[in-house]
Amino acid sequence: MKTPPTLQKGDTVAIVSTARKVSKEELKSGLNLLEKWGLKVVLGKTIEAEQNQFAGDDALRTADFQDMLDNPAIKAIWCARGGYGTVRMVDELDFSEFKRNPKWIIGYSDITVLHSHIHNLGLETLHAQMPLDIENKTAETVNSIREILFGNPYRLEFVSEEKNLNRTGKATGQLVGGNLSVLYSIAGSVSAVDPKGKILLIEDLDEYLYHIDRMMQNLKRSGFLKPLSALVVGGMSDMNDNTIPFGKTAETIISEAISEYNYPVCFNAPVGHINDNRALILGRNITLEVTKNRSKLVF
Repeated sequence: MKTPPTLQKGDTVAIVSTARKVSKEELKSGLNLLEKWGLKVVLGKTIEAEQNQFAGDDALRTADFQDMLDNPAIKAIWCARGGYGTVRMVDELDFSEFKRNPKWIIGYSDITVLHSHIHNLGLETLHAQMPLDIENKTAETVNSIREILFGNPYRLEFVSEEKNLNRTGKATGQLVGGNLSVLYSIAGSVSAVDPKGKILLIEDLDEYLYHIDRMMQNLKRSGFLKPLSALVVGGMSDMNDNTIPFGKTAETIISEAISEYNYPVCFNAPVGHINDNRALILGRNITLEVTKNRSKLVF
């Protein structure tokens, strides 16, 4: 996998929206953060653009992202927010120039579409907090983005609250994945990754518990879960239930779906739609070590 160049002070970062609409005011904290790091900022045409819930129509969002991919002065693209819409434009993008001159693509949630698609091009991407709402995230969230973008050594170590669900062990492999719902939605498409030997990251927000089960059963039955080398489960936030309870937590549902496989599994990684949303390099060959109480990812 090819690693995009690290950033230097004075470099320019573009902020665009591939999905839901967003205003410049909502991005103020993110803009200030980049300037504090000594970086210049260019806002795409999708910022302030609006077509119903989207940041402009599909053509505008495609053109905006394409311009930033092809512009040699842009050294990283920070997706402004998630929501929905990236899948509607990804097939229209031309990654030819990007493959010759890669740059960091940063985001999570709906940006999982781009992470997976770009993984198949042989390039690393950054699963990380977006500028929207970054002012409400932990200092560790912010620092993790900076450490990776500026090329500093990085590891993630955390204590798991789901001690009884952790499956201990050590594994190496390329880190892939992101939002569970998005991974489920792109299964079978050209954007889906080959799971063999990979360490899979999943997280999700605001889903019904039965739908978590549906998605996990789909991934299991399609053969996606079996060949993994390990599984990392991030935040499963604000889950919903029906009037008649499903009877299991999201974590238990996931644990049961992979119960017949022997690879290491860790829960409650500080990744996803949570206050402590640490950055992770997708596509990087990493080592995961899981104990009952603590897990460690070394990049």
